[in-house]
Amino acid sequence: MFFRKQIFEGIEHESAFLWGARQTGKSTLLKTVYPDSLYFDLLLPNEYNRFLANPSLLIQIIEAAKPQKPVIIDEIQRIPQLLNEIHWLITNHQTQFILSGSSPRKILKSGNNLLGGRAIRYELYPLTFAEIPDFDLLTALNHGLLPKHYLSKNPKKLLSAYVGSYLRDEIATEAKIRNIPSFSKFLETAAFSNGEIVNYSNIATDCGVSAPTIKEYFQILEDTLIGRFLPVYQKKPKRRVILSPKFYFFDIGITNYLLKRSNIQYGSEIFGNAFEHLIYNEIHAHSNYSNINYPVSYWRTTSQFEVDFILGNHEIAVEVKSTNNASSRHFKGLKAFADEYNAKKLILVCNEEYPRIVDGIIVLPWKIFLEQLWSNELIQ
Repeated sequence: MFFRKQIFEGIEHESAFLWGARQTGKSTLLKTVYPDSLYFDLLLPNEYNRFLANPSLLIQIIEAAKPQKPVIIDEIQRIPQLLNEIHWLITNHQTQFILSGSSPRKILKSGNNLLGGRAIRYELYPLTFAEIPDFDLLTALNHGLLPKHYLSKNPKKLLSAYVGSYLRDEIATEAKIRNIPSFSKFLETAAFSNGEIVNYSNIATDCGVSAPTIKEYFQILEDTLIGRFLPVYQKKPKRRVILSPKFYFFDIGITNYLLKRSNIQYGSEIFGNAFEHLIYNEIHAHSNYSNINYPVSYWRTTSQFEVDFILGNHEIAVEVKSTNNASSRHFKGLKAFADEYNAKKLILVCNEEYPRIVDGIIVLPWKIFLEQLWSNELIQ
């Protein structure tokens, strides 16, 4: 049993979109929160064919049912034309809808609007530390945090199906990519760039396509919620900073599969990369679910000082290290950042057993950091 943090805060009587990558648990969440709602699942062939042939059927059904609770339409991106009927029902009958989907890209590309600002946007991410009783770090790092994958004793086949049938086939088809082999190669190459500064030219050379094509591929991943860019923090810098963004896939398990990375254990190099990825995903999800919506960025100078994550307007600087014995070399980036900005908190997240403070830097075991993050003790 998972205790999801997406509780549709502030929805009241408004309609809403719930976006999230496939298998994050959108349908389960909606059925749990709204068990008595009128529910249409556009993944079902009969339902899909019925509304595709006659979108106005939705108006007839709603006018007959006169629903008092939100009407749920799952996988709305499959029939963008339904948004015209939904728009009319919201305007003329004040019907409340919750429309879920794995990507708004198809809707936007079809020329349909997203209800002209009449719907609140929510997102659902893979599971987080705060949603899992008895959270197991190594399971999260090896399996990823899509619910079925986290619970599976052998997630490799599930990951293979996800990458093969969804990432390589369905997304490529939806985005109308003609060169499928180059896109498949791009997915693997992008995984090697996960958590790193994006170099479009290098990736283009590896994939045998142009740099503009690679930019388009990254945009497709962002539009379909498979990954996101992490911008650089550059407010009034004294030092020269790197301007290129970093990129992270939405789930560690997907990254593992693309990298053919397995058996992540404490102390290994691959542990460090996956560990940083997990902390980033937790911070990003917290920013959204908490409704604080603070920006997240990273900081790196041309002289190679770096801090992994800057929360808010340099309120908190977070460096992630896999070490269980933090020393002065691990603090260099945070100290350089403190020389330039008046951060409220400088935090090193690591695998030490106890919290401590060194020269104003708070050293936090990862579990305590996540507990404080999700209890809103770190940022409000």
